[in-house]
Amino acid sequence: MSRTSFALRFKAIAGVAPLTYLLNLRMRFAQQGLREGSMSVSELGLSLGYTTESAFSNAFKRMTGMPPKRYKNVFAGMDRPTSRRGIA
Repeated sequence: MSRTSFALRFKAIAGVAPLTYLLNLRMRFAQQGLREGSMSVSELGLSLGYTTESAFSNAFKRMTGMPPKRYKNVFAGMDRPTSRRGIA
């Protein structure tokens, strides 16, 4: 199958172009990783296929409107279950 045929078929099924789908998927993984806080921004970017922290940061900011370090500071820990201690 040619690249064009694949792209057209993918878009017909998924509703978006393959590279757009990949970018959105990477950014969802990035947001989750930043909220969990288990990796540095650089390590997370490399794990998602970006060659530099700068490339990752630029793509993340373009998609979310804020740099990854700020996102991490604002949303860190949001995926963790809350403790019910102290609640009667």
